[in-house]
Amino acid sequence: MLETKGLLTVEDLLGYAPFRYEDRGNVKPIAQLAPGEVATVIAEVKSTKLTGFRGRNLGLVETIFTDGSRETLRGKWFRPNGGYLADKFTPGLKVALFGKIELDNYTGDLLMMNPEDEIIGGDDSEGDIGLHTGRIVPIYEAAGKVTTRVLRSLLDRILGSIEPLQDHFPQVVRERLKLPDRWSAIRALHFPGPGADLRLLNAFRTPAHWRLIFEEFFWLECGLTLKRAKARVQPGIPFELTDRAREKIKAMLPFKPTGAQKRVLKEIAADMHTPHPMNRLLQGDVGSGKTLVAAEAAVIAIDNGYQVGVLAPTEILASQHYLYFKNLFQKMGYVVALLTGSSTPREKTQIKKLISEGLVHLAIGTHALIEEDVEWKNLGLAIVDEQHRFGVMQRLRLTSKGKHPDVLVMTATPIPRTLALTIYGDLDVSVIDEMPPGRKTIITKHVTDEQIEGVYSSLKREVLRGRQAYVVYPVIEESETQAIKAARQMYRHLSEIVFPDLAVGLLHGRLKTDEKETVMDAFRRGEIKILVSTTVIEVGVDVPNATVMLIEQAERFGLAQLHQLRGRVGRGAEQSYCVLVTGKLNEAGRQRIRTMVDSSDGFYIAEMDLRLRGPGEFFGTKQSGLPALKIADIIRDQEVLEIARSEAREFIDNPPSEEALRGAVGYIRQHWQRKYGLVQVG
Repeated sequence: MLETKGLLTVEDLLGYAPFRYEDRGNVKPIAQLAPGEVATVIAEVKSTKLTGFRGRNLGLVETIFTDGSRETLRGKWFRPNGGYLADKFTPGLKVALFGKIELDNYTGDLLMMNPEDEIIGGDDSEGDIGLHTGRIVPIYEAAGKVTTRVLRSLLDRILGSIEPLQDHFPQVVRERLKLPDRWSAIRALHFPGPGADLRLLNAFRTPAHWRLIFEEFFWLECGLTLKRAKARVQPGIPFELTDRAREKIKAMLPFKPTGAQKRVLKEIAADMHTPHPMNRLLQGDVGSGKTLVAAEAAVIAIDNGYQVGVLAPTEILASQHYLYFKNLFQKMGYVVALLTGSSTPREKTQIKKLISEGLVHLAIGTHALIEEDVEWKNLGLAIVDEQHRFGVMQRLRLTSKGKHPDVLVMTATPIPRTLALTIYGDLDVSVIDEMPPGRKTIITKHVTDEQIEGVYSSLKREVLRGRQAYVVYPVIEESETQAIKAARQMYRHLSEIVFPDLAVGLLHGRLKTDEKETVMDAFRRGEIKILVSTTVIEVGVDVPNATVMLIEQAERFGLAQLHQLRGRVGRGAEQSYCVLVTGKLNEAGRQRIRTMVDSSDGFYIAEMDLRLRGPGEFFGTKQSGLPALKIADIIRDQEVLEIARSEAREFIDNPPSEEALRGAVGYIRQHWQRKYGLVQVG
């Protein structure tokens, strides 16, 4: 059960922080208790009785307590098979109780319902007196049937029976920042001393919390700094930006690039020119023109006699990129190939042969591109699109197919700066923060299921004006089949009943690649007017004539996904619309929809998404490279992260001694390598 929470060792358990603290130190005699207050009472058992409920495996244990005054207090526990409690509370036993004081409706006595209890006298003493009551008590997230109470007892026993832990943290940093030592911090994390400030405890801001949060970030940032330093000294390819490449890039451009695109290309070209491998993250909002910048970088690599690999998360995105690059590059005579899971065995063999002989200049693919038997003659640039869908190891698998190739990682999911620096701390970051000219802001509206008829009328008006529309249904991870079924039903409903006179198409993840391509081509050419789809069109689909994005059951999507889907329209000069259709909303759903209606700024939306969902869910994948932090929280502890980052860089760049640096590297290898692959992977 503990293993499900990642608790494999005693050290893991010592790092399992309480999520809140409760003050149970308010000890009062029964005579001074008042209904409504929360208090701790130390009293003796006067009598106990057990009442069973017939047919239900539930018992009511009722105990009367006294503390020497004439007053009594009733304790009541509803428990399955409550007999063990009745046997435990024998007359004369001394017990500490903690809970809320109420009045018993039947007797008028003071009452505690299901209080926390702790035996503090007699032979049955639990051996952890004053652990669950009479003090500030840590509350842990249960691990299966291992309750917070069991975890508390376990930690108390461990802390009392092991030697103080060695503190590997650099002494020079600890002394400068006046941090407590690790052992004291761990003890105070689990069992704060008398007089501890409950407000600071619950805000994770006591000296013990600060030390442990800081330490976690410090080692993470040290690892990333070492990884960067290692990449900086590796021999790479010094690409030349020749006049011939400049001319090719100019001829290839379909329109005048924005200032941001020019700036970012300059950063990339300068980075590619250095004799060390480039490791760069290219961020840009939906529709800002990242792929064009990647194409320009590809021209530089190909012009220098190297090959380029483009890794995409889905077949539909890989196909989109294939068509885009093929269209751009055919004038230059570059050979572009597509390799995906659904390519036929014959196609795969042919394409792999061409790649290994260097006859393909640019190969685009899904995971099929990083399989063992794909060999490159001369891979010089690896482009990874929608990086958060891939793990660190997959990035490494692609780069290992060349001799230290340059790496350009792209994402249209804007990542808040703090998060980007933590997850991609080993990458330099370029941001395209400007949209191509002439784009209008998409108007976003929210409607409920009941208003759908009016939405259909507006949609039809747009189509009759010569425009096109998307209607999207959510794919819920566990039940893709169900979502496809819903999309198929809706496709029939829309094509046969709502829009019988309009061309309606259907697109979903289970279609074969060529079937998807046929549907997308028909939509691109304007033959299909309304495209009913699951979220396969989330990224990479570019049809400037599409002006309406209708998202059904919008409450089921995350903010980043809604923003991505909205970005499929508004790509031409016409005014575009995004309509979010929802059922009944909870508070979080309301906030998500409100954020979408109010803002079209991807970075603001990403910040909100991160706040609403937390960093773990933000990327929707376990292997996103997001560190599995124990106590630190990237959102709550941003300012601690900033300090840890500068301290870590200072420590690695200017270590107090060779020995201190060796010790730190050894500690990271031993403790952090298994978590993040921090030192070797790059």
